[in-house]
Amino acid sequence: MGSTVAIRGALLDFVADPFYGPEAEAVRYVADGLLLVRDGTIEAAGTYADLAAGLGDRPLIDHTGHLITPGFIDTHIHYPQTGMMAAYGEQLLEWLNRYTFPTERQFADAEYARSVAELFLDELLKNGTTTALVFAAVFPASVDAFFEAAEARHLRMISGKVMMDRNAPDYLCDTAQSSYDESKALIKKWHGRGRLLYAVTPRFAGTSTESQLKLAARLLDEFPDVYLHTHLSENVSEVAWIKELFPQYEGYLDVYDKTGLVRARSLFAHGVQLTDDEFRRLSEAKAAISFCPTSNLFLGSGLFRIEQAKNPEHPVKVGLGTDVGAGTSFSLLQTTNEAYKVAQLRGQKLSAFKALFLATLGGARALCLEDKLGSFEPGKEADVVVLDPQATPLLALRNQEGMPETLEDLEDLLFSLVIMGGDRAVAATYILGEQAYSSKATNL
Repeated sequence: MGSTVAIRGALLDFVADPFYGPEAEAVRYVADGLLLVRDGTIEAAGTYADLAAGLGDRPLIDHTGHLITPGFIDTHIHYPQTGMMAAYGEQLLEWLNRYTFPTERQFADAEYARSVAELFLDELLKNGTTTALVFAAVFPASVDAFFEAAEARHLRMISGKVMMDRNAPDYLCDTAQSSYDESKALIKKWHGRGRLLYAVTPRFAGTSTESQLKLAARLLDEFPDVYLHTHLSENVSEVAWIKELFPQYEGYLDVYDKTGLVRARSLFAHGVQLTDDEFRRLSEAKAAISFCPTSNLFLGSGLFRIEQAKNPEHPVKVGLGTDVGAGTSFSLLQTTNEAYKVAQLRGQKLSAFKALFLATLGGARALCLEDKLGSFEPGKEADVVVLDPQATPLLALRNQEGMPETLEDLEDLLFSLVIMGGDRAVAATYILGEQAYSSKATNL
């Protein structure tokens, strides 16, 4: 699977991390660009004038007047929580018990799980998200349903069965051994099949015994290229509770560390309450954090210290997560909107370029996928999103001059999309060079 096509439009991607040097040196922008795709991978990216002669007989898809970026990467989201977005009035621990656990019970039914997985993937593509790190439910059938739906669409997706052997309703609890056995079987079935990858997924330390966490680490030892995906230091009450559950450890991160889960392919969602020492340890381990601002604000969890995570003395890989269903939008553009505001409340600045970096190459680096995704380097997979800077009347009023020529004007246009964009700003989404969503279609 994979198209051989050419896509014309304004190309924007990154060659470096704009948090650690001049943004002008990190950004690559071509006002009238051409993306050559062969068999689903990027063959070349550059100016239309330079590359048009090499078109040959491949179809030309013209998105002149639109901004083309690498597909968005969501580094933390729960597909079983799709139907419980906008559940009112609770903070994290109460929210889990009141809303989340009863909702996830339904995913023992494979047909129900499949129907939600299809809707979930429709929403991702509608919002320009082409890769995501996804929580399933505790039931293996929920993982099968998700991967079957993703495989049919040829998507690069990462998911895993939730491991949870205490502090949850009986109908959602596994055991340390059963979670190990079921996860191992799912890894053998799905990891590396097509574009699919597996994440060992203990929900969080509060719902796992020490034995379960250690067996999760054994899976990481046995399958070194799978991921670890869990939650960390989201909420003040949660952090205090983890200390009560694990008094023998020095803190929340130390629970994961001493049980063998803090590694280069480990991604921890939230990190709102992390200490300076915990940031340093994550940096040392080359682990990653998913910054989930819509969820952190919705549940009242706090303001993530992105400036500490991106401290050049101990940098931590950071991606963006929508964290649906505590998150309030599938859109990574809406997520960058809230990320900007979180930074403002902390007296920091998050530029449009830095925000887009987190949603593309930054997310790829957080997931150790920068060799496959996140920029327009030749050889990478051609997952692409096309943004319309005049998609709504307000955006059209804001962006009247067409595609900019300078980086200064580009950042102004991009910032309007960061703040005012959303699914309506996504004109099209391409997977391996084939159109998987169009705003002009009526089926999504």
